[in-house]
Amino acid sequence: MTLAFTPPASLDHEEIARRIPHQGSMCLLDRVSAWDSERISCEATSHLDPGNPLRAHGRLGAACGIEYAAQAMAVHGALVAEMQAAAPDEAPKAGYLVSVRGVSLHVARLDDLGTAMAVRAERRSGNAGSVLYDFTVHAGDALLLSGRAVVMLDAAMAPTNPKETP
Repeated sequence: MTLAFTPPASLDHEEIARRIPHQGSMCLLDRVSAWDSERISCEATSHLDPGNPLRAHGRLGAACGIEYAAQAMAVHGALVAEMQAAAPDEAPKAGYLVSVRGVSLHVARLDDLGTAMAVRAERRSGNAGSVLYDFTVHAGDALLLSGRAVVMLDAAMAPTNPKETP
């Protein structure tokens, strides 16, 4: 008997933490509000916490929004892997953020926003080895940052010497 996968409509912080390697205060996202096979929308308020582990020199710089987006991509990858898994207990491939490009920061910092952030990622292309995402981080209607990221999947399969070929 095969059970049909029914994706959760939304996930809370605990459900997110079960799917990504970031734990404790490093799990930055509060909630997944929507997702499908190509995109994810998350919400976060941890940028307002004075104990945020990414804070440095008494502030949380806007570039830290890249980590929020990376965690959204990680949750998305885990959810898609669960949806596509042949076996319910099949572990998803580990993903590693290998590059970000075209990042535009529209604010200097994230900790002074006074409101929740919306973190969105959209899969643009990919294969069994890597995925390209576009990402944005908003506070209300204000765009805080945007960019593109490449996530390498199953890095254990990648050559350790760049001159090697797979």
